[in-house]
Amino acid sequence: MTDQFSKKAEAWSARFSEPVSDLVKRYTASVFFDKRMAKADIQGSLAHADMLAAQGIIPAADLAAIQKGLAQVSAEIDGGQFEWQLDLEDVHLNIEKRLTELVGDAGKRLHTGRSRNDQVATDIRLYVRSAIDDISGLLQQLRGALVDLAEKNAGVILPGFTHMQVAQPITFGHHMLAYVEMFGRDVERMQDCRKRVNRLPLGAAALAGTTFPIDRLRVAKTLGFDDVCHNSLDAVSDRDFAIEFTAAASLLMMHVSRMSEELIIWMSPRVGFIDIADRFCTGSSIMPQKKNPDVPELARGKTGRVYGHLMGLLTLMKGQPLAYNKDNQEDKEPLFDTVDTVVDTLRIFADMAGGITVKPEAMRSAALQGYATATDLADYLVKKGLPFRDAHEAVAHAVRACDDLKIDLAQMSLEQLRAFSPLVGEDVFAVLTLEGSVAARDHIGGTAPNQVRSAIARVRQQLAG
Repeated sequence: MTDQFSKKAEAWSARFSEPVSDLVKRYTASVFFDKRMAKADIQGSLAHADMLAAQGIIPAADLAAIQKGLAQVSAEIDGGQFEWQLDLEDVHLNIEKRLTELVGDAGKRLHTGRSRNDQVATDIRLYVRSAIDDISGLLQQLRGALVDLAEKNAGVILPGFTHMQVAQPITFGHHMLAYVEMFGRDVERMQDCRKRVNRLPLGAAALAGTTFPIDRLRVAKTLGFDDVCHNSLDAVSDRDFAIEFTAAASLLMMHVSRMSEELIIWMSPRVGFIDIADRFCTGSSIMPQKKNPDVPELARGKTGRVYGHLMGLLTLMKGQPLAYNKDNQEDKEPLFDTVDTVVDTLRIFADMAGGITVKPEAMRSAALQGYATATDLADYLVKKGLPFRDAHEAVAHAVRACDDLKIDLAQMSLEQLRAFSPLVGEDVFAVLTLEGSVAARDHIGGTAPNQVRSAIARVRQQLAG
């Protein structure tokens, strides 16, 4: 009988009359990128073998041999001694071949009651589940670093913008906490996605289940899955979970890119709100004065890379009939690259947050431009009894006059301000200061420094829990 694992150029099985060509082998092989799932593959195989023995499908002696052999295979992979073979197509056949070399017929019995279709689906879910756990942890580290930065600058005032125009004064700590909230939602999305990832396909076999008396719930419990996939066709062909993960990763990277954009703008000498530590920047090959914010720039670019993987996976799946198709081999590289991109980005951003130096004077100077306290003056008039629309109009006239005089609202005299409304009193100047403006937003979610510190305490409690 032909050995499907032979290194010789033989037919894939007795069903075929000629061997696969070398070109097709290279075209269809996945071993050199899916070998990163080796740990998940061994984990799944051990759980499957345990179940086969418990159900009396294989003898206890075979289980012991399989466990010993897979332990050696795992050690060889970890130690870099494992020989990955292109002829064996993928991670699964490579591991099974080596196991059979080590333990003989027991290794050949491991595949009883399963197919590579449900095996690979299980491995991918184990891989994605682990990636979600890693990414969730890194997100929390980044949130912690941003909270530290916010706490150091809870009272530092800078202009808040809408339409990239000066809108109202805010605090830098409040601004940083906006990203803490965004990344917090990313944690929630990852954890919610994990619920649908954490369902066991193993036992679906090729597409219809198996005739062996398997116990899928036992395998699910062994591997830490919450449930099994309840339809064998869907179990082997579903990649919704991978698409959902990549969608969550795309949203995460969108938040990273928004933050990157602001860091890049703020670091520009024309703005000068912050400096980023030298270890996260590079210079120019021709201009010696340059200090370029390469890390946030590259993260902004890598966001498009992750978006592309999401579109690629959606396109990959859109035309597939049930059940498994070879197309699905193309799910792994975009998925793996998404994980690598997100993990590397989060690690470096958590470190970079600690290397951001805030420049309060530049921020304050910018906040004094653009009449940032105009809304405060309107609110002041409303509290004096003027309808808001009338107050809005009165302040608009005051701003136009300031524009002509090239002064700020706070630089106007009491008489000048009263020309726009007789309701203006001597207490008006308290609301026209930057400090008075931010302090007045003293409610949950507001930019007042004491509210920022309360929000920081709340997030720290979340992170500690």
